[in-house]
Amino acid sequence: MWIAAAFVTMFCFGANNTIFKWSTRNGYSKVHIQLYFYFTAFILTIGFGIFKGVHIGLTAILLGAIIGILNANGNIQMSKAFEKGPASLTSPIIGTNAIFPILTAGIIFHEQITALQWVGIVFMLGSAITIQYSPASNRIINYRPWIIRVILSILSFGLLGILMKTSSFLHIGSLEILIAMYGGGCLYLAMCSVAMKEKWQKSELNVGSLVGIISFFGYSSYFYALQTGTASIVFPIVSLNCLIVVLAGLLFFKEKLKGYQLVGVFTALLGIIFTKL
Repeated sequence: MWIAAAFVTMFCFGANNTIFKWSTRNGYSKVHIQLYFYFTAFILTIGFGIFKGVHIGLTAILLGAIIGILNANGNIQMSKAFEKGPASLTSPIIGTNAIFPILTAGIIFHEQITALQWVGIVFMLGSAITIQYSPASNRIINYRPWIIRVILSILSFGLLGILMKTSSFLHIGSLEILIAMYGGGCLYLAMCSVAMKEKWQKSELNVGSLVGIISFFGYSSYFYALQTGTASIVFPIVSLNCLIVVLAGLLFFKEKLKGYQLVGVFTALLGIIFTKL
């Protein structure tokens, strides 16, 4: 079941990234959409928490809030990196953040991984990088700000994964973490929106609410997979959400699949097979 939950997370994250891609093309603010989606997800989780009678401890509040802030900051830094440098390098480099929680799961949390599963993990990570790569001729406009944004994004997403595994290791309820995560992220994004002073659009509310509902199911599945399964396998599967973005590009944006991306899809499937052996 935990592998199925990891795939649900992959599809949810892929769907949300596709919506982000569409919204960026239509001139919507990523900060505003994130704020709306965090607020929507916060209302959903806190309502469900009240219904279930959940009591949130201090550790859950701190961990969840930090995870929410890291996720929001990672997305902001990534969007800023796209503005400063080539997307052909930015996406694949930031995608390597999955290495940090995978290594942490093996070294610190002592997860047992077979040689074949390691081969599958490497295949999936390599596929995630290959699929997102685009050999364009765009040159880097401003190297120093670009590399700083890339590093900050990698650190945010990498540390996020480590803390998510930590919360499952400490047996903190996923609903507790989610309430604190969306609440903390909501406050952080509210401050960001005030500081950035971007123009608000009414349709951002509808888009953000949809993303919030999808995110709620995605992260609920994510925590379940981490609590009941092998994190070193969960993280690479989730990183393959780029497959959904690529397929959505084919269906909705009339994009063409390149030869090396087909190779990436094939090796991703091989990686999934190896991790299940």
